[in-house]
Parts: sequence; structure tokens; C-alpha cells
Amino acid sequence: MTDGTSWEPLRRELDRWQAAGRLARFWLRDDDAVEPTPDLERLLALTGESGIPLTLAVIPALTGEGLAARLTKETGVSVAVHGWSHINHAGPERKKQELGNERSADVVLGELGEGFRLLQRLHPAGFLPVLVPPWNRIDAALIPALPGLGFRALSIYGRAKEGSPIPLLNTHVDMIDWHGTRGGRSEEELVAELVAELRDRFAGSDEPIGVLAHHLVHDAAAWKFLSALFALTSRHPAVLWSPAGALLDH
Repeated sequence: MTDGTSWEPLRRELDRWQAAGRLARFWLRDDDAVEPTPDLERLLALTGESGIPLTLAVIPALTGEGLAARLTKETGVSVAVHGWSHINHAGPERKKQELGNERSADVVLGELGEGFRLLQRLHPAGFLPVLVPPWNRIDAALIPALPGLGFRALSIYGRAKEGSPIPLLNTHVDMIDWHGTRGGRSEEELVAELVAELRDRFAGSDEPIGVLAHHLVHDAAAWKFLSALFALTSRHPAVLWSPAGALLDH
């Protein structure tokens, strides 16, 4: 699955980690889960066969007992809170966001609290007290209130910045070409980004590397990349794929 030369830079970088006795920590987040679908089944099969822990960012207002029943058999899957309804409240001239300052903080935080309690009830074993803002955006003024709602971490996109009032468990490599094909990005681009993240960690950062998937929009290229990534990294001695819950306790 990973015989192509596009994967060589990642192999070489991981071999460097192995030679140095270092261990790279990865985690997997997949956004927008609502209900059981064939694409979700494919993702669960792929992560299950590869032994990769999976965090599903579930949209509380749109989900229910169907997904909860399906996930009760999946011990390697955790469920995070993906906003409330994944509705854009920003104006047409602004970037999309549900958790912005267009509405009162009381309304937004009330929805997040309701979403927290709903998913905690639906997924008692796999619930993860982590907020994943839709579109990876949240108004900074809301963040200090998150621990009071029960959240232990915030998961957005990009390397974590210091000074956050709540721990950050971010993603760093997004598989989807949102501004182009809206399908999977090229292997070469994604491998280059993974290598860049690994080099940053090798130089001293201890932030786990988050891979971001969206099973509902995966095309053949996206599934191929994920399969190849798992085939290479799940067997490499320098890689540890961690459950998100374990990273919160790190």
C-alpha cells in the first residue's frame, strides 16, 4: 500500500526517530459524524483493522440513538462535542463559524452545555469532554467558560499556542482539499506536511500530531491515503497512535 516514492520522506523521517530512540505520538479526529452510514462503517473497519484509536466529533443536535447503538461495540472510538448544530451564524463576508460573537455568549454556551450533556448520556463509555468547534473556529471570549461546562480540552486546527485558558488538543494535517476538489489532497502534499510536523516535534515540541479526516466527503484518494498512512505508521516502532483521552491525561 505504501510502495510509492511519495511515502519515502515519511519513512525516512520515522526511521530517524527510531534511530534516535524517539517515539512520535499521533491521534486521529474525524468530524461531522451524525448517524451510521456506509462511509462511517468503512472508517470504523479501517481503524479497527489497523488498531488506530478514533475520535469522532459528533454534532449533538443532529445525532441520536442510532449512532449511539452502533458505537457501543467499538471500544477504540471516543466521541467529542462538535459544536451544537453546525450552523453558520457569521455573515456572508466572514468566515463560517457557529461559535462566534454574532449571538450572545449565554445562548452559545447554553447550546454547548446541552450538547455536552446529550452526548455524555448517549455515549457513556466513549464520551470525551472535548469541544471541537465547527470549522475549527470559536470566539476567544467564550473559551474561559468552557471548563465550567465540563470541557477538559479544546480541539481546533494548527499548532497549539501558549496561554490558552483550557488545554488544546489540536489537529495539524487536514486530508481534504476544501478550496479545490473537496476530495482528498495529494499524497505528496500530505506526506510533506506530516514530515514538517514530525521535524517540529523532533526539535523539541511535545504536542501530539493530529490527523483530521471527514469520512462523509472522502473520495478514493482520501481513503487510499488513510489506508496507506495506517499501513506505514501502525507497524513502525517510532509511532504511537494514542486515544485522545490518554493525551488529555498526559
